[in-house]
Amino acid sequence: MLREAPRADVPGLILADAALAQALGWDHLVPLLASGLKRAELREPGEDLRLACHRALTSSAAEAVRLAADLARRAAYLKAVAPKLRAKRAGDAVEMFLTRDAVAPSELPMQDRAARRLCDRLVDLGAIRELTGRDTFRLYGV
Repeated sequence: MLREAPRADVPGLILADAALAQALGWDHLVPLLASGLKRAELREPGEDLRLACHRALTSSAAEAVRLAADLARRAAYLKAVAPKLRAKRAGDAVEMFLTRDAVAPSELPMQDRAARRLCDRLVDLGAIRELTGRDTFRLYGV
């Protein structure tokens, strides 16, 4: 890909990660090469590029495993906290947090004020995080 279109770094990395996922029989693409390779490494010739890909896969896979373990721990904690929540439809809200990357309080299956209070409570308990750092139009996630 890079020989035919030298400036197509991003599409080349996406295709490389897609080929890796297909070769390993994965159902989803995981951006291991895209997150691990530096732009300068893509310009290296033959064997040097292959070694850079190996290094990128090793470091990216280790980071992905660390992030997956952290996410699993946080999800388990959210599930453990869920029975303590007294808000109506809190179980549905917890399910939304567990199945989506980010959730706005307005998306939760409850009134706006109740949704904001639930999110604040879950943040106080350490079960979810506020992702945007803003005072308004916040997004929350595990």
